[in-house]
Amino acid sequence: MIQDLDFERPISELELKIEEFKQLSNGQGKDLSKEILKLELKCARLKEETFANLSRWQRTLLARHPNRPYTLDYISYIFHNFIELHGDRLFSDDPSIVGGLAKLDDRSVLVVGQQKGRNFKEKVYRNFGMPHPEGFRKALRLFTLAEKYHLPVITLIDTPGAYPGLGAEERGQAEAIAKNLFVMAELKVPIISVIIGEGGSGGALALGVANRVLMLEYAIYSVISPEGCAAILWQDGEKAQEASEALKLTAYDLLPLKVIDEIIKEPLGGAHRNPALMAVNLQEALKAYLADLSTFNPEELVQQRHEKFRQMGVFKEL
Repeated sequence: MIQDLDFERPISELELKIEEFKQLSNGQGKDLSKEILKLELKCARLKEETFANLSRWQRTLLARHPNRPYTLDYISYIFHNFIELHGDRLFSDDPSIVGGLAKLDDRSVLVVGQQKGRNFKEKVYRNFGMPHPEGFRKALRLFTLAEKYHLPVITLIDTPGAYPGLGAEERGQAEAIAKNLFVMAELKVPIISVIIGEGGSGGALALGVANRVLMLEYAIYSVISPEGCAAILWQDGEKAQEASEALKLTAYDLLPLKVIDEIIKEPLGGAHRNPALMAVNLQEALKAYLADLSTFNPEELVQQRHEKFRQMGVFKEL
């Protein structure tokens, strides 16, 4: 069952009315086709108007939508023969990061991503998609495995940020993230990163040093969450909407700055309304970029990655 955000409710009410008219038409043999067509046209216009004028805060809410597809959903849709690999070989296995070997069509790849939970039990088990140091070290182990066997790396980013708890800090959270940045920058295989939901701070960047960075249309990517930004700047978490405007965290903000390379269009209303179609769109983009990156030799891949991040962003001298 799809849970509605405030701005989605008028659309859902219309869709419910359309469904009622269809059932009435079928059940009682009445011809309500004209009324149904009028409602469907009205609903389509309302969808287009609503989603063409979303604020940055509304896009943030869509990125966090509880029905939005997560990493394991995309893995099941896009890849086959997925074999999950566990553990960092140092401390433990972190369920908030999943990864393993898979096939994209007939090509072997390594896929890694953050995984949130659907219900309360899963959210606690996955730590709400916030990795501990052992999660990043597991990802690092898999990256080096991919390089050893010449496998392209695909990362799916969806996290509020790295877990900020005392235990995580004691086990070297900052060092684990920094090591991932260092190693990913030098990997001699193609890397494609996709922000599928939330791309929060270092927790996202630890999987995001790639040759190509793609972003779903209603995903977000920023140095801090709007709530965290509001708490720091105004000492008031209630100003998250204002902070989201200042952070410029949407795909359409980041593309001109060259932080990302392409926006992957979502089905009208968001990925949660048609996960299968969203997966098809993403799969086509991954295949195209993988084919392009396969033409580069290892040294060119590393050099290209370095240049990409050095040239990122725009500034203006006053």
